[in-house]
Amino acid sequence: MNPFRYGWLGLVLIIGIARAESVPPLTLERAFTEVERHNPSLAAIRARYQALQAIPDQAGSLPDPEISFNALNLPVDSFDIPQEAMTQLQLGLSQKFPFPGKLKLRAEAAEWEARAAGDDVEEWRLRLRRDVAVVWWRLFYLDRALEIVRLNQDLLRQFVEIAQTKYTVGQGLQQDVLLAQLELSRLLDRELQLQGLRGQEAARLNALLDQPADAPVTLPRSVSRTLPEPAAESVLFTQAERSRPLLARVRKQIEAAKTRVALAKKDFFPDFKLGAAHGFRSGQNPDGSSRTDFLTLRLSMNVPLYFATKQARAVDQRRSELIRERFQWQDTWNRVRAEISAILADYRRARNQVVLFDQGIIPQARQTVASMLAGYQVGKVDFLNLVSSQITLYNYEIQYWKTLAEARQALAKLEAAVGRPVASSQGAQ
Repeated sequence: MNPFRYGWLGLVLIIGIARAESVPPLTLERAFTEVERHNPSLAAIRARYQALQAIPDQAGSLPDPEISFNALNLPVDSFDIPQEAMTQLQLGLSQKFPFPGKLKLRAEAAEWEARAAGDDVEEWRLRLRRDVAVVWWRLFYLDRALEIVRLNQDLLRQFVEIAQTKYTVGQGLQQDVLLAQLELSRLLDRELQLQGLRGQEAARLNALLDQPADAPVTLPRSVSRTLPEPAAESVLFTQAERSRPLLARVRKQIEAAKTRVALAKKDFFPDFKLGAAHGFRSGQNPDGSSRTDFLTLRLSMNVPLYFATKQARAVDQRRSELIRERFQWQDTWNRVRAEISAILADYRRARNQVVLFDQGIIPQARQTVASMLAGYQVGKVDFLNLVSSQITLYNYEIQYWKTLAEARQALAKLEAAVGRPVASSQGAQ
C-alpha cells in the first residue's frame, strides 16, 4: 500500500495503525502494576498516610519554650530607668512540662492512627485491584462476545447463500431467505450493542489507570481457563482475620482509643511550668555602689478544679469512643464474613457453570448444529430449526465466556475480601 497515494492523511493513518499494532496487549498483571503506580485516589491516600506518620514525633515533643522581655516597676512620670531602685529590664525563659506519661500517650495514640492509615492504603490498593480485575474481565468477555457475533454473522451469510441457492432451484422457500436475513440483522444490532458496552468499560478501565478516557485498550486473546478450587469457608475466615487490612485498621483504632482513655485519665494530674528571668538594673545605691541584678524563678501548675465537669466527662467520652470502636470491629468482622460467603457462593456457582458449558452444553449444541446442517442440505430438516440451533449455540458460547469472566471477577473480589491471594494465578496470559 502506497500511503502517498492518499496524501499526508493516508501517511498519518498508516503511522497511527502501526503504533496501535506495536502496543502490547494489556495483561491483567500489567493493569495491576499501572493502577498501583498511577491511580490518583491511591496516591492521595498514600500522601495522607505519610502526613499522619509525621504526627507522632510532634505529639511526643515538649511544647516550645517561651522567651519573655519585661519592664518592671517603670516610673510613669519620667520613664527614667535608673530613677527607682526596683526598676528592672527582665529577660526570661519558661518551659511547660506535661505531667509524666502524657507525651508518651499522645505519641502512642498518634502512632496507632498513622498505622491505621497505613492499613487504609493497603485496603484501597486491594479494592483497586479488585475493580481493575472486574472491569478487565468484563472487557475480555465483551471481546470474546464480539468475536462470536462476527463468526455467527459469517455463518448466517453462508446460510443466506444456501437458502437463496435452494430457492433459486426450486428446492427452498423464500421465507427461509428472509428468516436468515432477519437473524443476520439481529446479529448486526447485537454487535453494535456490544461495541457500545465495550467503549463504556474501556473508559472505566482508563479512568482507573489514570489514562485518557478514549485511549485504546487492547487485551490478550488467550487466557487460562483453569479455575482453582477455593479453600474452605472457615479457612478463608481465618485468613481474612489475619490478613484483611480493613480489620487490621479497626484493631489499631481500638488501640488508639485505649490510649486516649489512658491519656484522659492523666488529665486529672496538673501540668507544670518552670521559668527563670534575669532582671537588669541600672543606677547606683545610696552608698554609691552599683545596683545588683535580680534573678526570678517561677514554678506554676494548672489546678484541675472542675474535674467533675471537665476531666471526668472527658474520660467518659473516651470510654464511649472505645466502646464504639469495639462495636465497629464486630460489625466490620460480620460484614467481612458475609462478603466472603456471598462471593464464595457466587464463585462456586460460576465455576460449576463453566464446567457444565465447556464439557456438556456447548459440545452437545455443536453436534446438534452439525446434524441440523447435514439434514437441511438433504432436505430432512427445515431451515427454521437449523437457524434456531445455530442461534442457541451462539447464545451458549457467549454465556460460557460471560460465566468464565464472572468466575474470575468473583475470584478477584474474594482476594480483596480475604486480603491475600486465594489462587496462584489470575488467569491472564
